[in-house]
Amino acid sequence: MQFTPRTVMSAFTRRGTALIAAAAASIALIAAPVAASAAPVLPAGSSSPEEVVTSVETGLRDTVWDTRTTLHQQADVLPPQAADIFRGAVDDAVEGVFPGLVAERSPAPEPDPVPVVATAPAAEPAPAAKPGFDFGSCPPAARACVDLDGRRTWLQRDGVVTHGAVHMAPGKPGQETPSGTFYVNRKVKDEISYEFNNAPMPYAVYFTYNGHAFHQGDPAYLSAGCIRLNHDDAVKYFNELQIGDMVYIY
Repeated sequence: MQFTPRTVMSAFTRRGTALIAAAAASIALIAAPVAASAAPVLPAGSSSPEEVVTSVETGLRDTVWDTRTTLHQQADVLPPQAADIFRGAVDDAVEGVFPGLVAERSPAPEPDPVPVVATAPAAEPAPAAKPGFDFGSCPPAARACVDLDGRRTWLQRDGVVTHGAVHMAPGKPGQETPSGTFYVNRKVKDEISYEFNNAPMPYAVYFTYNGHAFHQGDPAYLSAGCIRLNHDDAVKYFNELQIGDMVYIY
């Protein structure tokens, strides 16, 4: 005889139907004494009728549950779909005898996981303004400010300090650095002073046409009129200041 998928499925269906019928019949037979226990015959010295009925019913519920467990295990030999149908029929038979028994003795389902809601990172706070910064008389429009008496200088943009204030050295007596409003007119990275024996003036940023400039030098010593800066500050001024930027000196 040749077996086809239809023949095999038909065989599983017949077998599953027979097993379902057998499961229902077994559970029904096991639970049959429950009806008789409604009016039990009490042996001498026994407890009240209600206690006896409760005891008998508890034993029957245990037996039915054990039978249900065994039948569920035996369904493993069936194909998955047929096994699910068979186990469902067994549970229906159990519920018909003892309603709520399956839910009572089955483990509680795992709760659904709580979804993790991604939160946007908190925005970093804006940098706080320097408290009590002394701008002197330097206007917000200036890009570089120089306080001659305070021997300090800083860079700013729209009235907000972007670098400094840093220490500087102005011109010495008789060669004072001029005060007033000026504008950057020339930049020479590797500048030298022909007037002072080719003295180096690295990172020179000129703001007058009379040779006055910001440049690298030792701010511990007064200059011949320029604004001397430490190396890092001189580099910063050279990179930040552009032709036409306002320099205010007071």
